[in-house]
Amino acid sequence: MSTVKASLTPSVPRQKRRDVVENDAFAGFARRIIRAHGRRVATGDVEALRDLVSLSSVIDEAIGEAVIGLRAFGYSWAEIGSRLGISRQAAQQRWGGDKP
Repeated sequence: MSTVKASLTPSVPRQKRRDVVENDAFAGFARRIIRAHGRRVATGDVEALRDLVSLSSVIDEAIGEAVIGLRAFGYSWAEIGSRLGISRQAAQQRWGGDKP
């Protein structure tokens, strides 16, 4: 049986909030790309319409992944719902699968 020495296993406190200064710029960049894609389709690129529509499912998947990550990081359903302007219950019903 193997035993792990406490001195070799550092206890790293989990931070609840991680400040990342480039998030606003990154989100703005993503919005500009999506809008540009829409303008490209509008100029007659009908073949790209399906790709543009499929982005909505990619965004929904990314939101689900983000919520799962936030929950694992320690955020409550109430905190997540509050940031989205919805109730705790609505957030949990939409993305939940775990217990509150």
